[in-house]
Amino acid sequence: MDIFGLQLSPLLAILAGILILIFPKSLNYWVAFYLIISGLLGLGVIN
Repeated sequence: MDIFGLQLSPLLAILAGILILIFPKSLNYWVAFYLIISGLLGLGVIN
């Protein structure tokens, strides 16, 4: 997925990694959020 010529997945992975380092107890929520968004993107619900 590209936004303005940038790959979105690596940027999301870096952002998620930083947030997990800052808030390690919220890991389950970040993983769940990522899986829901990636599933919706895979189904084409979100363009």
